[in-house]
Amino acid sequence: MAKNYVQPGQVIDYTNGSGSSITSGTVIKMGNILGVAVADIADGEQGSVAIEGVFTGPKVSAAVFAVGEKLIWDVSANTGAGAFDDSSAIPATGDITGGAVAVVAGEDAQTTCTFKLTPGNTAVA
Repeated sequence: MAKNYVQPGQVIDYTNGSGSSITSGTVIKMGNILGVAVADIADGEQGSVAIEGVFTGPKVSAAVFAVGEKLIWDVSANTGAGAFDDSSAIPATGDITGGAVAVVAGEDAQTTCTFKLTPGNTAVA
């Protein structure tokens, strides 16, 4: 093993500086990376965040997308908590594109979706 090896990388350490607790399963924007909290993380504490894998999460209700479509993480949707939008949406400041793809088609009026995180493929508007 290389002496500079740190960890496998599917789950990384994250220090919560949001001002409030993060609940397990919450999608977290970390610079250009999207992740999902593995467990609850109190404000000021360090916890584990998955940056690879398939999860369910919040979806913009009107978004419609196909399996494999790149999703946009809309930071202002879902009362400011963020939600996934379809690729035809125009990213606003702070939104992340390329951080996830749809694993299940998203239909109008649904408020959750199933997505695969795609780290290293992102851009922030």
